[in-house]
Amino acid sequence: MQLNLEFVKQQKDRLHSVTVGPLHEMPERVLQFGEGNFLRAFVDWKINELNRRGLFNGKVVVVQPLPDGMAEELNEQNCVYTVVRRGLQQGQPVEHSDIITSISRAINPYTHWNEFLACAENPDLRYIVSNTTEAGIVYVETPQPNGECPASFPAKVTTLLFKRFHHFSGARDKGMIIIPCELIDRNGHALKENILAHAESWQLGNDFVQWINESCFFYDTLVDRIVPGFPRDEAEDLYRKLGYEDELLVASELFHLWVIEGNGTARKELRFVDAGLNVVWTDNLRPYRTLKVHILNGTHTSFAIPAFLAGKDTVRQSLEDEAIGRFVQQAVFDEIVPTLDAPDDVRKKFAETVLERFRNPFLKHGLLAITLNSVSKFKVRVLPSLLRYQQAHDAIPQALSFSLAALIAFYRGEFNGSTSLVGWRGGKHYLVQDDPQHLEFFASTHAQCRRDEKKLCETILGNVQLWDMDLNTVPGLTHAVVRHYSNILHDGVMESLAIMSERKTHDDGTN
Repeated sequence: MQLNLEFVKQQKDRLHSVTVGPLHEMPERVLQFGEGNFLRAFVDWKINELNRRGLFNGKVVVVQPLPDGMAEELNEQNCVYTVVRRGLQQGQPVEHSDIITSISRAINPYTHWNEFLACAENPDLRYIVSNTTEAGIVYVETPQPNGECPASFPAKVTTLLFKRFHHFSGARDKGMIIIPCELIDRNGHALKENILAHAESWQLGNDFVQWINESCFFYDTLVDRIVPGFPRDEAEDLYRKLGYEDELLVASELFHLWVIEGNGTARKELRFVDAGLNVVWTDNLRPYRTLKVHILNGTHTSFAIPAFLAGKDTVRQSLEDEAIGRFVQQAVFDEIVPTLDAPDDVRKKFAETVLERFRNPFLKHGLLAITLNSVSKFKVRVLPSLLRYQQAHDAIPQALSFSLAALIAFYRGEFNGSTSLVGWRGGKHYLVQDDPQHLEFFASTHAQCRRDEKKLCETILGNVQLWDMDLNTVPGLTHAVVRHYSNILHDGVMESLAIMSERKTHDDGTN
């Protein structure tokens, strides 16, 4: 039986293996940009927990941020789905399953623009949350929308807020609390700056700008939960255990952390702590962000592509491989952890905990899923550690520069003219998903420089739009990347890792 709202209502008393969220009607109070696995297993799960405890009484309206998305699939199941949380507690396996009922509906604004705009007129709407990846909160010069959905996320939000401002005649109590989850520094501030830039470009007026500044509240945040997504290999077993089929089922680890900077309005209204959820309200999230982004996310990003090109498909599979496991240890403990501004025992313990979470026997976290938008992820999560290491040691970190070379090799393929590039691994194709401009650049550069590996790497490293700087100016980096790339291309990742392990840890770029 396929999961949907009618099924849940009819079978609620028989669903003994799951905890079912509230089924009564509630006002739509949250607008969420993003319908992917992470938000559904993190924010929507938390809202579901608040509703279960009678601490929120609100539903989420999901907005699909890209033309290709899951709004239709969500609506087909009446936006109910299962989150399966699994992990180890005190060495013992633990599993919890929840039917999430916190989403009311999903909107594809590219086909239902007016339905999206109508959300602005809802007096109950109070919160905006989002996860559009690191590539989402970016200012793109865009004409003011006139009946069509803009591509950029900040442009969508600006349009919605301007509609709300006008509909409620600038009422101060109709401002929004905006809590983005994108893994960029000061994400709330960045989104606000983008919105104000659109307001200026579109000449929306000083009154609107004042309303944004005084009636809307933007929070910087940090999110942490490993969410592998749909457990395809064990779906049938889970269906039998649950008693129904759910194509939107999401698997996650037990651990979750949401750090939100600011102790004002949102904290009083969003009673996560009262619900026993691991939400930290703080005046300074930077220490949390530094450890999480550079150790957890940075480690993920640094080894996902090399491991995938080596023939691995999951995080756990990668860490169980001796050579890749050694590579990860080098990247984390030799090249990332020492560059971070935190007490040595704190950063090492955090790193050890992260690797322990990666080895969660229940999580089959696909490497290909981690590679989404790898260019912006590498720039935010890995590149700062690489640069700090080089400045501290006057040498290039071998594992992190190897990861950069592997990224260049991974983005070798044919651009399909849309949102993906087709690459090849072991005779089978894979899809690289990223900003179309990035993909087109990589495809054309690989085609033009296929016989000149040095020129290829120099061209890619020198693209300031990708990295916000010319990486060829980093002493020794170009030399290291060219060497690693050549080894990967001609000998494969595993042999290249063996070659790297034979070399000294540092590379001064001269040998």
